[in-house]
Amino acid sequence: MDQQMEADADRALGAWEMPEEFEMLRTTARRFMKDEVLPREERLEHDAYAFPDGELSELQRRAREIGLWCVQTPAEYGGAGLNLLAQCVVAEESSQCRMGAYIPAGGAFGFDPPNVIFKGTSDQIEKYARPIIEGGGKTFVAISEPSGGSDPARSIQTRAVRDGNHYVLNGTKVWISGASQAEWGIVYARTGSEKARGNITAFIVERDTPGLTQTRIPVIRSYSPYELTFEDVRVPIENRLGEEGEGFKLAEEWLVHGRVPYAAATLGIAEASLRMAIEWAKDRYLFKSALAEKQAVQWMIADSEIELRAAKLMVYQAAWRADLGRDIKVDASMAKVLATETAGRIVDRCIQIHGGMGVACEMPLERWYREMRIKRIGEGPSEVHRMVVARDILGSPNRRSSAA
Repeated sequence: MDQQMEADADRALGAWEMPEEFEMLRTTARRFMKDEVLPREERLEHDAYAFPDGELSELQRRAREIGLWCVQTPAEYGGAGLNLLAQCVVAEESSQCRMGAYIPAGGAFGFDPPNVIFKGTSDQIEKYARPIIEGGGKTFVAISEPSGGSDPARSIQTRAVRDGNHYVLNGTKVWISGASQAEWGIVYARTGSEKARGNITAFIVERDTPGLTQTRIPVIRSYSPYELTFEDVRVPIENRLGEEGEGFKLAEEWLVHGRVPYAAATLGIAEASLRMAIEWAKDRYLFKSALAEKQAVQWMIADSEIELRAAKLMVYQAAWRADLGRDIKVDASMAKVLATETAGRIVDRCIQIHGGMGVACEMPLERWYREMRIKRIGEGPSEVHRMVVARDILGSPNRRSSAA
Protein backbone atom coordinates (compact mmCIF):
# COMPACT_ATOMS: atom_id res chain seq x y z
CA MET A 1 0.00 0.00 0.00
CA ASP A 2 1.58 3.33 -1.03
CA GLN A 3 1.67 6.40 1.22
CA GLN A 4 -1.32 8.08 -0.40
CA MET A 5 -3.45 4.95 0.00
CA GLU A 6 -2.39 4.68 3.63
CA ALA A 7 -3.35 8.31 4.23
CA ASP A 8 -6.72 7.78 2.56
CA ALA A 9 -7.32 4.68 4.66
CA ASP A 10 -6.45 6.56 7.85
CA ARG A 11 -8.94 9.29 6.98
CA ALA A 12 -11.64 6.73 6.25
CA LEU A 13 -11.05 5.19 9.67
CA GLY A 14 -11.24 8.59 11.33
CA ALA A 15 -7.55 8.72 12.31
CA TRP A 16 -6.44 12.07 13.60
CA GLU A 17 -3.62 13.95 11.95
CA MET A 18 -2.33 17.49 12.25
CA PRO A 19 -4.00 19.73 9.62
CA GLU A 20 -1.67 20.79 6.84
CA GLU A 21 -1.75 24.49 7.74
CA PHE A 22 -0.50 23.68 11.23
CA GLU A 23 2.34 21.59 9.85
CA MET A 24 3.28 24.56 7.69
CA LEU A 25 3.24 26.71 10.81
CA ARG A 26 5.49 24.16 12.53
CA THR A 27 7.93 24.29 9.64
CA THR A 28 8.04 28.08 9.80
CA ALA A 29 8.66 28.13 13.56
CA ARG A 30 11.24 25.35 13.32
CA ARG A 31 13.16 27.12 10.57
CA PHE A 32 13.12 30.36 12.57
CA MET A 33 14.57 28.53 15.58
CA LYS A 34 17.25 26.81 13.50
CA ASP A 35 18.31 29.84 11.47
CA GLU A 36 17.81 32.72 13.90
CA VAL A 37 17.55 31.67 17.53
CA LEU A 38 19.93 28.73 18.05
CA PRO A 39 23.03 30.31 16.42
CA ARG A 40 22.67 33.37 18.66
CA GLU A 41 21.98 31.31 21.76
CA GLU A 42 25.21 29.36 21.32
CA ARG A 43 27.13 32.53 22.19
CA LEU A 44 25.35 32.98 25.53
CA GLU A 45 26.29 31.56 28.92
CA HIS A 46 24.84 28.19 29.86
CA ASP A 47 22.20 29.55 32.25
CA ALA A 48 21.42 32.75 30.34
CA TYR A 49 17.74 33.58 30.11
CA ALA A 50 17.77 36.60 27.80
CA PHE A 51 19.41 37.85 24.63
CA PRO A 52 21.22 41.20 24.69
CA ASP A 53 18.76 43.97 23.85
CA GLY A 54 20.11 44.56 20.36
CA GLU A 55 19.93 40.90 19.35
CA LEU A 56 16.51 40.44 20.93
CA SER A 57 15.15 43.43 19.02
CA GLU A 58 16.41 41.98 15.75
CA LEU A 59 14.90 38.57 16.49
CA GLN A 60 11.59 40.16 17.40
CA ARG A 61 11.62 42.22 14.21
CA ARG A 62 12.04 39.05 12.15
CA ALA A 63 9.33 37.25 14.13
CA ARG A 64 6.92 40.05 13.23
CA GLU A 65 7.82 39.62 9.57
CA ILE A 66 6.86 35.94 9.55
CA GLY A 67 3.63 36.49 11.50
CA LEU A 68 4.70 34.90 14.79
CA TRP A 69 4.50 37.91 17.05
CA CYS A 70 2.61 37.64 20.36
CA VAL A 71 0.92 34.44 19.25
CA GLN A 72 -1.77 34.48 21.97
CA THR A 73 -2.78 38.11 21.45
CA PRO A 74 -5.84 38.81 19.27
CA ALA A 75 -4.98 40.01 15.79
CA GLU A 76 -7.11 43.14 16.22
CA TYR A 77 -4.62 44.33 18.85
CA GLY A 78 -1.49 43.54 16.87
CA GLY A 79 -0.80 39.91 17.77
CA ALA A 80 -0.80 36.77 15.65
CA GLY A 81 -4.19 35.74 17.04
CA LEU A 82 -3.46 32.01 16.78
CA ASN A 83 -5.99 29.52 18.07
CA LEU A 84 -4.98 27.17 20.87
CA LEU A 85 -3.82 24.28 18.69
CA ALA A 86 -1.59 26.64 16.70
CA GLN A 87 -0.25 28.08 19.94
CA CYS A 88 0.70 24.56 21.02
CA VAL A 89 2.58 23.96 17.78
CA VAL A 90 4.57 27.18 18.24
CA ALA A 91 5.17 26.39 21.94
CA GLU A 92 6.60 22.97 21.05
CA GLU A 93 9.03 24.40 18.54
CA SER A 94 10.02 27.58 20.36
CA SER A 95 10.89 25.72 23.56
CA GLN A 96 13.58 23.67 21.82
CA CYS A 97 16.47 25.86 22.80
CA ARG A 98 18.61 26.03 25.92
CA MET A 99 16.56 28.80 27.54
CA GLY A 100 13.31 27.49 26.10
CA ALA A 101 11.76 25.96 29.22
CA TYR A 102 10.85 29.35 30.65
CA ILE A 103 11.59 31.88 27.94
CA PRO A 104 10.48 30.15 24.71
CA ALA A 105 12.72 31.23 21.83
CA GLY A 106 14.39 33.60 24.27
CA GLY A 107 11.47 35.99 23.92
CA ALA A 108 11.92 36.25 20.16
CA PHE A 109 8.19 35.85 19.58
CA GLY A 110 7.37 38.57 22.08
CA PHE A 111 5.76 38.45 25.51
CA ASP A 112 1.99 38.29 25.33
CA PRO A 113 0.24 40.45 27.91
CA PRO A 114 -2.11 38.41 30.13
CA ASN A 115 -5.15 37.84 27.91
CA VAL A 116 -7.46 38.91 30.74
CA ILE A 117 -6.46 42.49 29.90
CA PHE A 118 -8.53 42.20 26.71
CA LYS A 119 -11.63 41.84 28.86
CA GLY A 120 -10.92 45.28 30.26
CA THR A 121 -12.11 48.63 28.95
CA SER A 122 -10.93 50.09 25.66
CA ASP A 123 -8.96 52.68 27.63
CA GLN A 124 -7.20 49.96 29.64
CA ILE A 125 -6.31 48.07 26.48
CA GLU A 126 -4.96 51.18 24.75
CA LYS A 127 -2.99 52.38 27.77
CA TYR A 128 -1.52 49.07 28.92
CA ALA A 129 -1.81 46.29 26.34
CA ARG A 130 -0.92 48.09 23.12
CA PRO A 131 2.45 49.48 24.30
CA ILE A 132 3.49 45.98 25.39
CA ILE A 133 2.48 44.43 22.07
CA GLU A 134 4.08 47.16 19.99
CA GLY A 135 7.23 47.56 22.07
CA GLY A 136 7.91 43.98 23.15
CA GLY A 137 7.73 44.68 26.88
CA LYS A 138 6.87 42.32 29.73
CA THR A 139 4.12 42.00 32.29
CA PHE A 140 3.45 39.85 35.34
CA VAL A 141 0.51 38.13 37.02
CA ALA A 142 0.38 38.05 40.83
CA ILE A 143 -1.93 35.42 42.34
CA SER A 144 0.09 33.14 44.66
CA GLU A 145 0.79 34.18 48.24
CA PRO A 146 2.76 32.80 51.20
CA SER A 147 -0.55 31.38 52.45
CA GLY A 148 -0.83 29.20 49.33
CA GLY A 149 -1.27 29.27 45.59
CA SER A 150 -3.19 26.12 44.71
CA ASP A 151 -6.44 27.34 46.26
CA PRO A 152 -6.30 31.11 45.67
CA ALA A 153 -10.01 31.70 46.26
CA ARG A 154 -9.48 30.92 49.94
CA SER A 155 -5.76 31.54 50.41
CA ILE A 156 -5.50 35.11 49.05
CA GLN A 157 -5.00 37.50 51.94
CA THR A 158 -3.86 40.59 50.04
CA ARG A 159 -6.58 43.19 50.65
CA ALA A 160 -7.87 45.96 48.40
CA VAL A 161 -9.93 48.55 50.29
CA ARG A 162 -11.87 51.25 48.45
CA ASP A 163 -10.84 54.80 49.36
CA GLY A 164 -12.65 57.35 47.20
CA ASN A 165 -11.41 57.02 43.62
CA HIS A 166 -8.65 54.60 44.63
CA TYR A 167 -8.13 51.16 46.12
CA VAL A 168 -5.46 50.68 48.76
CA LEU A 169 -3.61 47.36 48.48
CA ASN A 170 -1.78 45.65 51.33
CA GLY A 171 -0.27 42.17 51.29
CA THR A 172 2.38 39.93 49.79
CA LYS A 173 2.64 37.89 46.59
CA VAL A 174 5.27 35.21 45.91
CA TRP A 175 6.71 33.23 42.97
CA ILE A 176 5.95 36.06 40.54
CA SER A 177 7.89 35.51 37.31
CA GLY A 178 9.09 38.44 35.24
CA ALA A 179 8.24 41.05 37.85
CA SER A 180 11.61 42.78 37.76
CA GLN A 181 11.45 43.43 34.00
CA ALA A 182 7.71 44.09 33.79
CA GLU A 183 6.11 47.46 33.15
CA TRP A 184 2.87 46.47 34.88
CA GLY A 185 1.03 43.43 36.11
CA ILE A 186 -2.36 41.99 37.05
CA VAL A 187 -2.74 41.67 40.83
CA TYR A 188 -5.51 39.67 42.47
CA ALA A 189 -6.71 40.92 45.85
CA ARG A 190 -9.60 40.30 48.21
CA THR A 191 -12.29 42.99 48.19
CA GLY A 192 -14.73 41.23 50.53
CA SER A 193 -14.36 39.82 54.00
CA GLU A 194 -15.55 36.29 53.22
CA LYS A 195 -12.99 33.83 51.86
CA ALA A 196 -14.88 33.10 48.67
CA ARG A 197 -14.15 33.10 44.95
CA GLY A 198 -16.59 35.96 44.41
CA ASN A 199 -14.62 38.32 46.64
CA ILE A 200 -11.47 38.40 44.52
CA THR A 201 -10.89 41.40 42.23
CA ALA A 202 -8.20 41.99 39.61
CA PHE A 203 -6.23 45.25 39.33
CA ILE A 204 -3.68 46.63 36.89
CA VAL A 205 -0.71 47.75 38.96
CA GLU A 206 2.27 49.60 37.50
CA ARG A 207 5.71 48.41 38.62
CA ASP A 208 6.88 51.80 39.91
CA THR A 209 3.76 52.48 42.02
CA PRO A 210 4.81 53.85 45.46
CA GLY A 211 4.62 51.22 48.18
CA LEU A 212 5.32 48.27 45.87
CA THR A 213 8.66 46.55 46.51
CA GLN A 214 10.25 43.49 44.90
CA THR A 215 12.59 40.89 46.37
CA ARG A 216 14.29 38.22 44.26
CA ILE A 217 13.66 34.60 45.31
CA PRO A 218 16.66 32.36 44.37
CA VAL A 219 15.54 29.01 42.93
CA ILE A 220 17.12 26.13 40.99
CA ARG A 221 17.02 28.05 37.72
CA SER A 222 18.67 31.35 36.86
CA TYR A 223 15.41 33.08 35.90
CA SER A 224 14.24 33.89 39.41
CA PRO A 225 10.71 34.72 40.53
CA TYR A 226 10.03 37.60 42.93
CA GLU A 227 8.21 38.38 46.12
CA LEU A 228 6.04 41.48 45.82
CA THR A 229 5.13 43.45 48.91
CA PHE A 230 2.26 45.94 48.86
CA GLU A 231 2.26 48.60 51.58
CA ASP A 232 -0.59 51.06 51.17
CA VAL A 233 -0.29 50.87 47.39
CA ARG A 234 -2.86 53.21 45.89
CA VAL A 235 -4.41 52.01 42.63
CA PRO A 236 -6.88 54.25 40.76
CA ILE A 237 -10.36 52.83 40.30
CA GLU A 238 -9.94 52.97 36.52
CA ASN A 239 -7.27 50.26 36.92
CA ARG A 240 -9.77 47.76 38.25
CA LEU A 241 -10.54 45.00 35.73
CA GLY A 242 -14.27 44.40 35.58
CA GLU A 243 -16.45 44.78 38.64
CA GLU A 244 -15.56 43.93 42.22
CA GLY A 245 -15.50 40.19 42.77
CA GLU A 246 -15.11 39.33 39.07
CA GLY A 247 -11.37 38.63 39.18
CA PHE A 248 -11.49 34.89 38.68
CA LYS A 249 -14.59 34.97 36.52
CA LEU A 250 -12.74 37.13 33.99
CA ALA A 251 -9.55 35.07 34.14
CA GLU A 252 -10.93 31.54 34.28
CA GLU A 253 -10.81 30.74 30.57
CA TRP A 254 -7.37 32.32 30.19
CA LEU A 255 -5.96 30.38 33.16
CA VAL A 256 -7.38 27.06 31.94
CA HIS A 257 -6.37 27.55 28.31
CA GLY A 258 -2.88 28.67 29.31
CA ARG A 259 -2.11 25.24 30.75
CA VAL A 260 -2.27 23.63 27.30
CA PRO A 261 0.58 25.47 25.50
CA TYR A 262 2.43 25.33 28.85
CA ALA A 263 2.20 21.55 28.57
CA ALA A 264 3.17 21.62 24.89
CA ALA A 265 6.35 23.55 25.67
CA THR A 266 7.53 20.85 28.06
CA LEU A 267 7.07 18.28 25.31
CA GLY A 268 9.21 20.38 23.00
CA ILE A 269 12.02 20.12 25.56
CA ALA A 270 11.44 16.38 25.82
CA GLU A 271 11.59 16.02 22.04
CA ALA A 272 14.84 17.96 21.81
CA SER A 273 16.33 15.86 24.63
CA LEU A 274 15.33 12.60 22.98
CA ARG A 275 16.76 13.71 19.65
CA MET A 276 20.09 14.40 21.35
CA ALA A 277 20.02 11.04 23.14
CA ILE A 278 19.33 9.15 19.91
CA GLU A 279 22.24 10.84 18.15
CA TRP A 280 24.53 10.16 21.12
CA ALA A 281 23.48 6.50 21.32
CA LYS A 282 24.30 5.98 17.65
CA ASP A 283 27.73 7.64 17.83
CA ARG A 284 28.96 6.51 21.27
CA TYR A 285 30.70 3.14 21.45
CA LEU A 286 31.09 1.01 24.55
CA PHE A 287 32.50 -2.53 24.72
CA LYS A 288 33.01 -2.57 20.94
CA SER A 289 29.45 -1.69 20.01
CA ALA A 290 27.30 1.42 19.83
CA LEU A 291 25.11 2.36 22.79
CA ALA A 292 22.19 2.11 20.39
CA GLU A 293 22.78 -1.66 20.28
CA LYS A 294 22.39 -2.05 24.05
CA GLN A 295 18.95 -3.28 25.04
CA ALA A 296 18.80 -1.08 28.14
CA VAL A 297 19.36 2.01 26.00
CA GLN A 298 16.94 0.84 23.32
CA TRP A 299 14.18 0.44 25.87
CA MET A 300 14.78 3.89 27.38
CA ILE A 301 14.53 5.39 23.91
CA ALA A 302 11.47 3.32 22.99
CA ASP A 303 9.64 4.16 26.24
CA SER A 304 10.42 7.84 25.74
CA GLU A 305 9.08 7.86 22.18
CA ILE A 306 5.90 6.03 23.18
CA GLU A 307 5.20 8.37 26.10
CA LEU A 308 6.04 11.46 24.07
CA ARG A 309 3.58 10.56 21.30
CA ALA A 310 0.82 9.80 23.80
CA ALA A 311 1.32 13.06 25.69
CA LYS A 312 1.35 15.07 22.46
CA LEU A 313 -1.97 13.60 21.38
CA MET A 314 -3.56 14.47 24.72
CA VAL A 315 -2.30 18.06 24.47
CA TYR A 316 -3.49 18.37 20.89
CA GLN A 317 -6.91 17.01 21.81
CA ALA A 318 -7.31 19.51 24.65
CA ALA A 319 -6.38 22.38 22.30
CA TRP A 320 -8.66 21.09 19.55
CA ARG A 321 -11.61 20.84 21.93
CA ALA A 322 -10.97 24.37 23.16
CA ASP A 323 -10.97 25.64 19.59
CA LEU A 324 -14.36 23.99 19.12
CA GLY A 325 -15.66 26.01 22.04
CA ARG A 326 -15.79 23.11 24.50
CA ASP A 327 -15.15 23.32 28.24
CA ILE A 328 -11.62 21.95 28.66
CA LYS A 329 -11.03 22.37 32.38
CA VAL A 330 -10.56 18.63 32.86
CA ASP A 331 -8.77 18.14 29.52
CA ALA A 332 -6.28 20.89 30.39
CA SER A 333 -5.58 19.35 33.81
CA MET A 334 -4.97 15.92 32.29
CA ALA A 335 -2.72 17.36 29.59
CA LYS A 336 -0.75 19.39 32.11
CA VAL A 337 -0.11 16.41 34.39
CA LEU A 338 0.77 13.96 31.62
CA ALA A 339 2.98 16.35 29.65
CA THR A 340 5.02 17.74 32.53
CA GLU A 341 5.57 14.36 34.18
CA THR A 342 6.37 12.70 30.85
CA ALA A 343 8.85 15.43 29.93
CA GLY A 344 10.60 15.08 33.28
CA ARG A 345 11.01 11.32 32.81
CA ILE A 346 12.30 11.70 29.27
CA VAL A 347 14.91 14.30 30.19
CA ASP A 348 15.99 12.08 33.07
CA ARG A 349 16.43 9.06 30.77
CA CYS A 350 18.34 11.15 28.24
CA ILE A 351 20.77 12.23 30.93
CA GLN A 352 21.23 8.56 31.87
CA ILE A 353 22.00 7.66 28.26
CA HIS A 354 24.60 10.43 28.06
CA GLY A 355 26.25 9.39 31.32
CA GLY A 356 28.61 12.01 32.74
CA MET A 357 28.10 14.28 29.74
CA GLY A 358 24.44 14.45 30.63
CA VAL A 359 25.15 16.54 33.71
CA ALA A 360 27.89 18.66 32.13
CA CYS A 361 27.17 22.29 31.37
CA GLU A 362 28.42 21.71 27.82
CA MET A 363 24.95 20.39 27.11
CA PRO A 364 21.49 21.76 27.96
CA LEU A 365 20.23 18.53 29.57
CA GLU A 366 21.17 19.35 33.16
CA ARG A 367 19.56 22.76 32.85
CA TRP A 368 16.40 21.25 31.39
CA TYR A 369 16.38 18.67 34.20
CA ARG A 370 16.28 21.43 36.81
CA GLU A 371 13.68 23.44 34.97
CA MET A 372 11.42 20.49 34.19
CA ARG A 373 11.16 19.87 37.92
CA ILE A 374 9.53 23.26 38.38
CA LYS A 375 7.01 22.53 35.63
CA ARG A 376 5.26 19.97 37.82
CA ILE A 377 4.52 22.75 40.29
CA GLY A 378 3.93 25.79 38.09
CA GLU A 379 0.43 26.41 36.69
CA GLY A 380 -0.92 24.22 39.50
CA PRO A 381 0.89 21.18 40.96
CA SER A 382 0.14 17.72 39.62
CA GLU A 383 -1.79 16.77 42.74
CA VAL A 384 -4.28 19.63 42.34
CA HIS A 385 -4.91 18.74 38.70
CA ARG A 386 -5.45 15.11 39.68
CA MET A 387 -8.08 16.38 42.12
CA VAL A 388 -9.81 18.19 39.24
CA VAL A 389 -9.88 14.98 37.19
CA ALA A 390 -11.00 12.81 40.11
CA ARG A 391 -13.85 15.15 40.99
CA ASP A 392 -15.06 15.09 37.42
CA ILE A 393 -15.07 11.30 37.38
CA LEU A 394 -16.34 10.64 40.89
CA GLY A 395 -18.48 13.69 41.49
CA SER A 396 -18.56 15.92 44.56
CA PRO A 397 -18.43 14.06 47.93
CA ASN A 398 -21.22 16.33 49.18
CA ARG A 399 -23.40 15.49 46.21
CA ARG A 400 -22.86 11.75 46.74
CA SER A 401 -23.75 12.05 50.45
CA SER A 402 -26.97 13.92 49.79
CA ALA A 403 -27.96 11.45 47.11
CA ALA A 404 -27.44 8.59 49.55
